[in-house]
Formats: sequence, structure tokens, C-alpha cells
Amino acid sequence: MTNLLTSVWRLGRAIVLSGVFATTVSATEVVEENVQSERHDFRIVKLAGGFKHPWGVAQLPDGRFLVTERGGRLALVSDGETEYLTGVPEVSAVGQGGLLDVVLHPQYGDGEHDWIYLTYASAGDGGTATALARARLADGALADLEQIFVQDRFSSPGRHYGSRLAWRRDGTLMMTIGDRGVDRLRAQDINDHAGSVLRLTETGATPADNPFAGKEKGLGEIFSYGNRNIQGLAVDAEGRIWASEHAARTGDELNLIEPGVNYGWPKATQSKEYSSSEPIGETSVPGMREARHIYSGRFAPSGLAAVDSDRFPGWRGNLLAGGLGSEKLLRIIIEGGEVKGTETLLEGQLGRIRDVRQGRDGYIYLLNDLPDGGLFRLEPLE
Repeated sequence: MTNLLTSVWRLGRAIVLSGVFATTVSATEVVEENVQSERHDFRIVKLAGGFKHPWGVAQLPDGRFLVTERGGRLALVSDGETEYLTGVPEVSAVGQGGLLDVVLHPQYGDGEHDWIYLTYASAGDGGTATALARARLADGALADLEQIFVQDRFSSPGRHYGSRLAWRRDGTLMMTIGDRGVDRLRAQDINDHAGSVLRLTETGATPADNPFAGKEKGLGEIFSYGNRNIQGLAVDAEGRIWASEHAARTGDELNLIEPGVNYGWPKATQSKEYSSSEPIGETSVPGMREARHIYSGRFAPSGLAAVDSDRFPGWRGNLLAGGLGSEKLLRIIIEGGEVKGTETLLEGQLGRIRDVRQGRDGYIYLLNDLPDGGLFRLEPLE
């Protein structure tokens, strides 16, 4: 199965990079004609707007886009026109909760695996929890909707849900869940999904080779823990899992996620308390993994893409990280699994950047988090 999925992944990438790709979304507005950067000058094109706090975007094989809105709507964008689909799961759109991430099955397009995966805040006894559902796209609707995973404990308040999704090449799905914002030590409890990265099968089950699967202690779905609130997740061309993680006041982290590792929150962190600016925990604790990179200032990371597109050869192997409060798009230079530097590509042009994706066509796509948010494409200049 692993060899088959890897072959499918490589074939899909080869098709995209060779230009055999149908795109139906046309440019509707040039926001900025020439943005200069170290490796590539590029333009910013707005493809669609009018979204109410968009959160996640996925590109379909025919070039259309799915865009989630935190309030609970799922948009289908084609040629700059937007329709909203029915059959979306019921969400708790309170605080930071609502309809969150969206990804397609890696073999989407073959009929059998035409599944759309969505994360969202789901209400239940005791509050809300981060949940995962999948469905199929029908005419103007989602069909065959099924909730395939929900975290083990419902709680309040309505914040720190995570919740990003990313596929590994072995066909397993990575899913992040935040610490839920009150009892920080939940992130240190391997018997609690809060503050962790999960690894699931395509049906939401637990892979048998997960770090705590079948063990006396620990929930089988947990892949890593000690994570505060990851809202950026990407798997690079080498199969490495990268995560952008919100800290409290400063100290936002970029982590390289590995199985069974404790990433420290709230015992090991470079963050500070919101109210007093006093340090939270220690900067380093034995047995807890330190971040590969600490974002400067109050970056507020959300959205992360690993670039392997021939459209941006100078960015290949790099990460692109979006910032909310900072309103930045940052290029993170990676060599041998280490961060060697950064470059600010955008600062303020689009406001709060919520999601960053490399599309199937090799372009870079962004969402900005506004009451009137938009979908944007970065296009390299010749």
C-alpha cells in the first residue's frame, strides 16, 4: 500500500509540474503587479472575495476551489463565481470555533477516493471538541457526510481548536488539536487529545504503528504532544512534517514533528503571559524538543506550505508561513531539515493571512481572515 500511494503521489506531482492541468479559475483583479523578493518577483491576483472569515482552501482537480468560512459555510469557487454548498456539518461557530480546515484525499479524482475532509468545532456535553468529517461533492451539496473522528473530551471555552490537516505519503492523515485554552497541562497528558498532533487512517481509525497505539498509557491516535495550538501544517518533499504553532505572547514556533516527541508546552517555551509578560515555564527542559525556529515578535502563525513547484524554482524546498497579527507571508529557508534564514515576502498587503497552500497547478494560494476575505494567487513574473 505504501509503495502504491507513493507512486500515485509522484505521478500526480509529475502531471502538475509538466503542465497537464486544467484550470478554470481566471484572474479577476491584480492586487499588486510587482512584488520584489530575493529569488522571485511575483504579482498578487485576487480570484474571489466576499468570504466571511475564510479559514481553509483546497483546489479540486478541475481547478475549482473549496473555501471554508469559520461561520459554517463551504464555498465552491469557479471562474470567480461563488456558490455555497448544502450538506455541510453543523458547527459551533463561537469564539475561534466553526468550520476550519479542508483537504482532499490524495487520490481524489479516481472516483473511489473522491473524499473531502473537513475539521470543525462540534458541540456536545461539556462544551465543544475538534472533529473530523468526510463527504463527497455532489451538485451544489456535500453527500455521504460522515463524522469519522472527534477528540476524546468536550470542553470550554471556544478557542484553541487547531486544526490543520496534511497527508503523509504513506496515506495517513495528520490532524492538529489545540490545548483548548484553559488547562495548559492538558497538552502534557498523553491520555488527552488536546495539545497534540494526531495520525489517522483515511477512515479516521488509528494506525497500528502510532507511538502509543496498543500501549497501556496514551491515546493511540496521538503522534506528538506538548503542542499549544498548531494552525499551520505541511509535509515537504522529503516527507518531513512541519508545524507552525501559536504560543501565547511572542515565542511562536516552527516545529519538525516526529513520532512520540514532547514539544514542551507549557513547561518548555519561549512565550510569555499575556497579562504580565512573565515567562511561561522554562526556555528548555530535558526530554522536551526545542523548536526549529522561533518567529520574531507576535507573528501569530496560520497556514503553512511546503514549496516543490517548478513555477517557483528559487523557493523549492522552502516553507511559506502566513501570519495573522503580523500580516506577513514569510519564506523560511530549509537546508537539511534546519532553518537557515527567512525572508519577508508580504507585510500588510493582504491583512491577516489565514491560509497558505501550494495548488495542484503549482501556484501559491492565500486566504486572508477578514469579514470580507478573499482568495489570492501568487504568480511569478518572467
